[in-house]
Amino acid sequence: MQKHMKNLKLSLIMGFEIREMNKPTKVFKITHYNFSDVICECAQIIQKGGTVAIPTETVYGLAANALDPAAVDSIFYAKGRPADNPLIVHVSSLGQLEQLVLDIPSKALSLIETFWPGPLTIILKRADIVPDITTGGLDTVAVRMPANQVAQELIRVSGRPLAAPSANISGRPSPTTASHVIHDLDGKIDAVIDAGTATIGVESTVIDLSREKPAILRPGYISAKNIEKIIGEVEIGYSDHITEVEGVVRSPGMKYTHYSPNAIVLLVEGTHDIVLNKIYEMYNDFTCRGARVGLLVTNNDFLPPTNDIFYLGNKDKPEEVAKNLFKGLRFLDEVGVTIILADGSFSNEGVGAAVMNRLRKASEMVIRL
Repeated sequence: MQKHMKNLKLSLIMGFEIREMNKPTKVFKITHYNFSDVICECAQIIQKGGTVAIPTETVYGLAANALDPAAVDSIFYAKGRPADNPLIVHVSSLGQLEQLVLDIPSKALSLIETFWPGPLTIILKRADIVPDITTGGLDTVAVRMPANQVAQELIRVSGRPLAAPSANISGRPSPTTASHVIHDLDGKIDAVIDAGTATIGVESTVIDLSREKPAILRPGYISAKNIEKIIGEVEIGYSDHITEVEGVVRSPGMKYTHYSPNAIVLLVEGTHDIVLNKIYEMYNDFTCRGARVGLLVTNNDFLPPTNDIFYLGNKDKPEEVAKNLFKGLRFLDEVGVTIILADGSFSNEGVGAAVMNRLRKASEMVIRL
């Protein structure tokens, strides 16, 4: 209710009309045969100021025209997203990027040549064309070029850069399938393009190049080590729990609760065998007290006999774990567990750092062994 009132207040202040959706969200199952028709219809929705949930290689995003304040307001309203949480703008060409920013420094060009299209978001000084609502009132804008063909083509055909945060209720686990989007936002948005499961499963890496020293503000699929190979040393400008910098949210996903299911998540970190032993002990303890406990674990090792379990994948394959993370959190919520014991025994390097960042933000408590 509080989030709803904040967005209502924002809309009234800025003179936007509050639009209640009274019909189910339209779902387009996209195929090779209907690709052009679906893109054209959804591009028309975007051009008219509507919202379309789209697949990207990271997660599903809720897209609207980034340059239309009323359309962007519809994103905030549907998600219940705080108004000072900036959005990432998605482009399909360097020409679009040039319209959105004041300057593209050489380090940004080097990263673009190496990692775009792909899961890297770059923060630069924004041009006047970008409205305050899209940037959370900052003098910067976060931009990326998605690698997903559906997303790219929708941007191109609509002729608009698209603001597209994750297509979920704010603070909840991000959606990696169209069914996740419908679960959260049916009746609140105009359409969803269903193109199967997102291939990566965690959001993009965010790097701030608007200041003198480059800083990674959110870990993602592209590691700090790989970025440093291209532009040299970068700062790590995020923490898993305290990420507001100088009282200003510099990047999406830094300030507010994120990725949290309804169940209480307890993350157990340490070496694999010790973590699993602790999870077994905690499972028995909580179960004896009457709690329904779910397990979010890597590998198929000796664990309590329960159906309330989700295997993330091999602990030595963080890409596999990343792809399944949000799916697992949502699955355990859907079966009705009250506590989730999460395995934090895998590598904290590369994409593993992104997974651990998301798990820590989703957790009520981190137990380090």
